Amino acid sequence: MSLISLEHSKAAYRADFVLYGGAVAAMATVLGVAAPRDHAWTLAAFVGLGLAGWTLIEYALHRFLLHGLQPFRRWHALHHERPQALICAPTVVSATAITASIFVPALLLGDVWRALALTLGVIAGYLAYAVTHHATHHWRADNAWLRNRKRCHAVHHHAVQPPGAAYGVTSAFWDHVFRSLPALQAARQPPSAYRPDAIR
Repeated sequence: MSLISLEHSKAAYRADFVLYGGAVAAMATVLGVAAPRDHAWTLAAFVGLGLAGWTLIEYALHRFLLHGLQPFRRWHALHHERPQALICAPTVVSATAITASIFVPALLLGDVWRALALTLGVIAGYLAYAVTHHATHHWRADNAWLRNRKRCHAVHHHAVQPPGAAYGVTSAFWDHVFRSLPALQAARQPPSAYRPDAIR
């Protein structure tokens, strides 16, 4: 498989989690050990800002890019057609996008520590998204939070009115804000084609 393949081998798919998990650990360690102590609260706030900002980025990317613009819409349709296939953004693409759109502008507008902290928050959010999205398709729901996320994502995969609603994966917050979350009565009995409670 090439570095920019949409469908991953199991090894490449798992490597994405390992690489982003390692990046989060490394960045947190660098900030914890090397950053100026008198900036600790400011940097913690930037991490929180990045994490919170990721939720809006996730929603916007999913709704307006993956469901709105070609060729991303066509590529994302492959995931909707085969929801259990290992189809996701290639690591080189997501890492480049985060570096170019978050770290570099933050570095130019501030300093390396704030840029690192903001990027850490965004990457931690992206990792949470990747794990949550994987869980909605491949894990059994052992707690209420995951059951809710699986139901919302089942609605997203099978929604007819409006098409492709329920864009939030890690949270429904922005779906509530932008009124893109349909009534979840249908999600109480997920479509059999998706079977989220049956997926291991």
